[in-house]
Amino acid sequence: MKNFFCAEESCELKEDPIGCALNRRYYVLLEFPPPWTSDPLDSKALSDKFKALKAAINEEVELYLRLVFIYNAKYYEKGYNRLIIYYQQEENFSVYLKKEFVLSDINDAVPIIKKFIKGEILESDNNHIQTRDFLICTHGSHDKCCAKYGNPFFRQALATVENLSLSHVRVWQSSHFGGHRFAPTMIDLPEARYYGRLDQKSFASILTRTGNIECFENIYRGWGILPWQVQFLERQLMLMHGWKWFNYQIQGRVIEHNEDETFNQVEISFKASDSITNIYQCNVIEDETKNILSKGECCNTELTQTPQFKITNLLKI
Repeated sequence: MKNFFCAEESCELKEDPIGCALNRRYYVLLEFPPPWTSDPLDSKALSDKFKALKAAINEEVELYLRLVFIYNAKYYEKGYNRLIIYYQQEENFSVYLKKEFVLSDINDAVPIIKKFIKGEILESDNNHIQTRDFLICTHGSHDKCCAKYGNPFFRQALATVENLSLSHVRVWQSSHFGGHRFAPTMIDLPEARYYGRLDQKSFASILTRTGNIECFENIYRGWGILPWQVQFLERQLMLMHGWKWFNYQIQGRVIEHNEDETFNQVEISFKASDSITNIYQCNVIEDETKNILSKGECCNTELTQTPQFKITNLLKI
């Protein structure tokens, strides 16, 4: 097991990364230097206030909240901690808004987070600049693939952003947010698009939205705004429409599914620049011929079956 890496196994088995983007209403990013414990909220450096916050998050599953620790030595100022909250409003779940705070006491993050959970949106002084925040998982204490693949990719990503002279782009190393078998993994906020198996060429394409979009067939984990089943159709339409897809107004839904979700009928509607609404439907079904047996995680010893899915009956309505 010492030399086993789940990301290598996943790549060798040609596991499809699509459909594993998490659907979250809140992304709470807290600046806190590593090393991080397996669950960062268990850190001895944090007060009991954070232990209570962890309990509240665990009890309220319907909150759809993801708390992630972030760090970049270039941005970090000792004695201060950023708290960045990306959130959806009930009247518009298709976009994330941002509030950013700079705290002189990290414990002040707890009441702010709790107020957001209750629907109280606070004002902050750091929201006038729109940023694109890339979170790259380097959380080796959670899974060793995140350290092996995430750390070098993070350093290379910093160089790529600098070489491209991009403004208002921040790259963070982050704690775990799922999908380590696709390491190096990344979230692009505020859109909440998830990626894996990245290299600098594909990262540059994501940054600039240029180049061969066909790479998304292997690196795109999905758009967290959409249900996991609809993420399959979204990738297919993205490959069909190219980079202009990112400029469309998109909505997606599951029309119906069977009990074990091996059959799913899904739909995406979108408006292009001509303001005409286009609607596509398809079936997303389990492809038993491509299901894989794998350990799934670096710490596992037994094989488990992971279903793979395919699109059938793709129709423009």
